[in-house]
Amino acid sequence: MTDQKPPSSPTLITLGCRLNSYESEVMRGHAADAGLSDAVIVNTCAVTGEAVRSARQAIRRAAKEHPGAPILVTGCAAQIDPDMFAKMPEVTRVIGNHEKMKAETWQPADLLGGHEKVRVNDIMSVKETAAHLIDGMDGRARAYVQVQNGCDHRCTFCIIPYGRGNSRSVPAGEVVDQVRRLVETGHYEVVLTGVDLTSWGADLPGTPQLGNLVQRILKLVPELKQLRISSIDAIEIDDALFEAMGEPRLAPFMHLSLQHGDNLILKRMKRRHAREDAIALAEKLRALRPDIALGADIIAGFPTETEAHFENSVSLVEDCGLAFLHVFPYSPRPGTPAARMPQLDKAIIKERAARLRETGENALKTHFSRHIGETCDVLVERGSSARLPDFTPVKLSRDPGHAGRPVRAHITGHDGRQLIGEIDA
Repeated sequence: MTDQKPPSSPTLITLGCRLNSYESEVMRGHAADAGLSDAVIVNTCAVTGEAVRSARQAIRRAAKEHPGAPILVTGCAAQIDPDMFAKMPEVTRVIGNHEKMKAETWQPADLLGGHEKVRVNDIMSVKETAAHLIDGMDGRARAYVQVQNGCDHRCTFCIIPYGRGNSRSVPAGEVVDQVRRLVETGHYEVVLTGVDLTSWGADLPGTPQLGNLVQRILKLVPELKQLRISSIDAIEIDDALFEAMGEPRLAPFMHLSLQHGDNLILKRMKRRHAREDAIALAEKLRALRPDIALGADIIAGFPTETEAHFENSVSLVEDCGLAFLHVFPYSPRPGTPAARMPQLDKAIIKERAARLRETGENALKTHFSRHIGETCDVLVERGSSARLPDFTPVKLSRDPGHAGRPVRAHITGHDGRQLIGEIDA
């Protein structure tokens, strides 16, 4: 996503996750404060091989669209393989994930002077994550708050810990201060984000859990209208978070990192839950919050996956009652254990991913049908695009003219991709 560039700030191209979106806003502020205005910052993703290819394409495109502008590359792909990006003639500097969050990194004289093209340190040596106060998210209806970074787990397919380092948490008081600041600047919804969100607190005094943080935010920032949680590990939801599900201001949506529906493949992925755990969790969440919608990440074509293994992923969509499906065709990441396992033919991976996406599309249509006839509040994102509290997309009958605020809409149908909502003239 290329941002809408405010005056006196660099152009930011953000790829990948919500955490990257938040970090791009921090970088924007640091760069603007330092007077760095004519550069292009590319914040990369490394979750798949395709994500890395997209980053390289974005860099080349930026060089054509901004001739003469310094191109500064950061993010997970840059952290993991800085030399690859340094060899690109379009790139001025490669900046590590830890370095990009420091204000001093963005001083033009130091950043653009000298001949040191790579400024990337050992991410595994980073032990703390500092809070960074921002006033909002440029061009976005909701604001993200980083509460955690890194991951202590080592799923066999995942390269991200090598881009983000080990898990570290932002102290609760600093998170509350950031949420309060965003509410004071007019934000209706705040999203808590991190790499392994449910590990929040394990490295803090007293080892609080994510549910404790959620309850604290809701109690201490009563003006916050809606709090949302980004993707979480299904096996790590704590009792306090289950308890918080009854709070109406906590959005009725959970995106679960499930990854597969077959127990043998889950073991080979080094996941810590079984298929039965995922189904039981979905049932418990719906019992606590009947209006909840569930989403999930699922990988198609993991090494050694048979047709029977794959069918267990397909059936998991219905068994868990998933409404939103994010399908990843398996992509071997260099250096991961899964990359050394027997690989499936790319054509099989592509075909299975397509079938899984079709299953997801049908599940989404079923979810849409449940909302038809309702009259409810929707959060306007941009123009006539909006979302329900359960994150279901809605196309409004007109642009109400105030992104980031709720409007009342009557749901009349869907077009297969989004609900159709009528609002008063």
